[in-house]
Amino acid sequence: MKTHKTHITLKDYSVSGEAFELLADPSLDLLYTHPKPSDLDLKAYYPDTDYISHSNQLKSLIDALYHVVRYFSLRRKVKLITPFKADTSTLLDIGAGTGYFIRAAKNGGWAAKGIEPNSTARELANDKSYNSVFGEKMLSGFPRASFDVITLWHVLEHLPNLEEDVKIFKKLLKPNGRIIVAVPNFKSYDARHFKKFWAAYDVPRHLWHFSKESIPKVFSRVQMSLESTHPMLMDAYYVSMLSNKHKTGSHRVFSSLCTGLLSNLKALKTGEYSSLIYVLKNNS
Repeated sequence: MKTHKTHITLKDYSVSGEAFELLADPSLDLLYTHPKPSDLDLKAYYPDTDYISHSNQLKSLIDALYHVVRYFSLRRKVKLITPFKADTSTLLDIGAGTGYFIRAAKNGGWAAKGIEPNSTARELANDKSYNSVFGEKMLSGFPRASFDVITLWHVLEHLPNLEEDVKIFKKLLKPNGRIIVAVPNFKSYDARHFKKFWAAYDVPRHLWHFSKESIPKVFSRVQMSLESTHPMLMDAYYVSMLSNKHKTGSHRVFSSLCTGLLSNLKALKTGEYSSLIYVLKNNS
């Protein structure tokens, strides 16, 4: 990828304290993390016990809030995929984490499988999903056009090889199938408010940073079109609490709730929510 202008400079607040730049790619209206760690080095930024998407622990207020949000978001996610369900509908969840969505999808009648590269999370996921979650090598083991729906819940931003992976997902999708992607939105009010402290930048674990315009452009290159978008309202509050922690050393709960509410209210007019879900349809 050619060099682009620096959008912002920030640091890894979660693990290393190292500095990174976000470079702007105007052709796709996205930002990307620079320098990009190698695939081998990237693993060091994902400690098993601390990265919350791989944790079932309740050690802090943030952990508790995460688990409450997860409970309600699981119900919403299953409702979102229900219109695409037939008698033998198949689903693949990329980045399955500890398996809560896979279990919820199975309970909703889906023949659901998952991909999770983290072995600790994968073991926990398989306890919930009757051994339906596999390592990333299995992506090449599924037959072409295997799935009606492929989901990536806050996963696309983590993938080192974005263009190649999107092509793989396209091959695994049935004709007229859907890919459902949830990602943060760097043009949201809370992103602009917190700037370099915005927790959803989460460098270098987040390698790509998307706007509303980015996702349709990325997927149009594999003949997929945007069908609908949906806000993730609770993300504004959760991300604001983490961002305040980065900025001040405290979650500042009341201030964070106010910022999250203001972000959602402004997004009623602009559509620039803290995070968005995109439903993309296969056109071939």
